[in-house]
Amino acid sequence: MRRDAVYDQRAQQGALPVLVHDDDGGTAESLLVLTPDQVELYVIQFERLISQREQAQGNAA
Repeated sequence: MRRDAVYDQRAQQGALPVLVHDDDGGTAESLLVLTPDQVELYVIQFERLISQREQAQGNAA
């Protein structure tokens, strides 16, 4: 989904709009709510995924 994540200072949570894909092919819009610790964990995991993708693209060339 192409909407920005937002941070709620009062609740100390971030929220990211997501599109959930069901096994039957259906989809539903939802909101992924994360604590700051969870955001930091996902940053590390996404950086790892990006690095793996870049390495795979380099190997394919």
